[in-house]
Amino acid sequence: MTAGERIEAAVASVISGKAGEIRTVLTVLLAEGHVLLEDVPGVGKTQLARAFAAAIGGTVRRIQCTPDLLPSDITGMSVLDQKTGELRFQPGPVFANIVIADEINRASPKTQAALLECMAEGQVTVDGVTHVLPTPFLVVATQNPIDMEGTYALPEAQRDRFMARLELGYPDEDAEHAMVSARETAQPLDAVRAVTSEGQFHAEIDGARAVRAHELVERYAVRLARATRGHPDVRLGASPRATLQLVRAAKAHAHLLGRDWLSPDDVKALAVHVLPHHLVMHDPHARYEEARAVVAQALAKTVAPIMR
Repeated sequence: MTAGERIEAAVASVISGKAGEIRTVLTVLLAEGHVLLEDVPGVGKTQLARAFAAAIGGTVRRIQCTPDLLPSDITGMSVLDQKTGELRFQPGPVFANIVIADEINRASPKTQAALLECMAEGQVTVDGVTHVLPTPFLVVATQNPIDMEGTYALPEAQRDRFMARLELGYPDEDAEHAMVSARETAQPLDAVRAVTSEGQFHAEIDGARAVRAHELVERYAVRLARATRGHPDVRLGASPRATLQLVRAAKAHAHLLGRDWLSPDDVKALAVHVLPHHLVMHDPHARYEEARAVVAQALAKTVAPIMR
């Protein structure tokens, strides 16, 4: 088994019946992106994130987002060292390889913004001093639907930092029964062990980066993003950052399939997960399904190149 297959199998032992979602999260992790999991409580969002953290090893920290959470509770702060009388930086929970931001949209917009520099630049600046975060650095954020009480919509700049947005949905009957049966006597997450070393995981990331992309396929990704910008229902289409994220995710998808070259099919497979949450609709009450429909239309009308 490849490292990717071992990771998928380990996570699948905790999350039943969600092979497609597990593959997409792994794709984002290898593409050095961040993933936003949105769904109602109780469908396994945090379990999925914890299972990935356990499977790939490295350091893991969890942030439970609440309305009274402060930016310094995420990034860390300078504290007075009683012995030396000098200020010493105390790192926050963001200093980990995998950071689980649980119920991110229950935090205030100011606190949400504290993650922007971390996610975009892999560093934290406190009192004018920049502190580099460990690598790999991956944020797996869970979010409740914005119409639930006590939630704040993520600002556009924050959503743009996430490479992909996923919904887990309820499991089918067999998967839910398997979950109930397995957890009568044990917690499957406790049995998950690291199936790859940090060095092996870095090698997988390097392999995803090294996937060759033909100019025709890159231009296909660009045309898909541009097609969302001219749609009559869209106020702001997919940003250039979204296009970059689409190509990087597609490369990781190709790598997981054992190829060192990028296919238009890789781009198609990831577009439905990467592009919709980057769109800002004219209707402020538009649901996510409407943004997905725009991306589906862009895929339908944009001709994919034929690679020989």
